Amino acid sequence: MSQDAEKMKRLVEFKKKLEKRVGELESELKELQTMLEAVNSVLLEKGFKRAEITKPHAEAEALPPKEGAIAETSPPPPTEYESVTPLKAVTGELLATLHFSEDQLRVVLAEDKNFSVNMPPFTPFLVERVLAKMQEKDGELARTGQLSSDKIFSYNIVREGEVIREITIRHVDQERLRELKSSIRWTLEKMYEKMKG
Repeated sequence: MSQDAEKMKRLVEFKKKLEKRVGELESELKELQTMLEAVNSVLLEKGFKRAEITKPHAEAEALPPKEGAIAETSPPPPTEYESVTPLKAVTGELLATLHFSEDQLRVVLAEDKNFSVNMPPFTPFLVERVLAKMQEKDGELARTGQLSSDKIFSYNIVREGEVIREITIRHVDQERLRELKSSIRWTLEKMYEKMKG
């Protein structure tokens, strides 16, 4: 009987461990579902609306029309940044570093990652559906007199050949900063997965 009692005791302990693990997994699943809903809402909001064709911001006018605001130029002079945030993949691998000050965001991509400008979802999602949309929205606000023309959202992509080195974004408010952080992180994670796979 004592052997049976010992087995039962071990089974009860094992059951408690299983219940604890199930609870942890359920909690993790809820977090993942919340993150997935956030990504889906960004995709629905930004991804499936047909872009209006508008004249690009003056800063991007000198660039080839096909390239939009993607330029092969040297990075802007360094300025004092209020906050620095590393963007990491799920694995902990550094993807980029975000430097934010006042209304400017500078995204410096990790030197050991050769993210190509041609690798999806960079241009179709981040450039066309996030950055260009924000610029278009501000351009429209400026045309209707609701925004000063010197406060229009603008961006510049610094490249070495096809490799993205840096993205400089000007006239960023706190609301857009949150959206940009999540969109940039999601884009770079997807690109990194493609590079690994």
